[in-house]
Amino acid sequence: MTAARIDHLVTSGTFSLDGGTWDVDNNVWIIGDDTEAIVIDAAHDADAIAAALGGRRLRAIVCTHAHNDHIDAAPALAEATGAPILLHPDDLPLWKRTHPDRAPDGELADGATLTVAGTDLTVLHTPGHAPGAVCLYAPGLRTVFTGDTLFQGGPGATGRSFSHFPTIVDSIRDRLLTLPPDTEVRTGHGDGTTIGTEAPHLEEWISRGH
Repeated sequence: MTAARIDHLVTSGTFSLDGGTWDVDNNVWIIGDDTEAIVIDAAHDADAIAAALGGRRLRAIVCTHAHNDHIDAAPALAEATGAPILLHPDDLPLWKRTHPDRAPDGELADGATLTVAGTDLTVLHTPGHAPGAVCLYAPGLRTVFTGDTLFQGGPGATGRSFSHFPTIVDSIRDRLLTLPPDTEVRTGHGDGTTIGTEAPHLEEWISRGH
């Protein structure tokens, strides 16, 4: 069997919350082999994501959280592929702001395991940027997909509704910085990093606040 690989797509659109709208570029991650895959964060462009899948069976559309820029293309991608949309239930209030008439198909639970192409991804509930934010840890790929929880240089933003800085710091400290230092961090926006690169800066983030 072909080993699982990680494909990366960048899509562009807007993020809207609390009355503001911003242009954003989002990372879309596809994990799988030549026959099946899962998508992490179906952002902005369902057609581009479907094209990147290239006819592979899509097992699931995983949402790291329910800010509109991470889920706006999820229903269209689900419609095109038949794949279920999975979201942590704590983010349903955010989800309904974007998709009031289309619920997710299943729930992401802390500690649950998703398997694709022989590769396990463990769900880590990491609230702070959003109440139902999750990361997906794939030890076999030495990778964690962090959505907007952890970026190169620090935590995700916590200045808007449904977010809380002390909570995101706790999530990063307790759930992410405990991973092996060589774990690659693949983020929701921008360039990646490693756990070992970010771990020494925890106290600095706490003192800096947000």
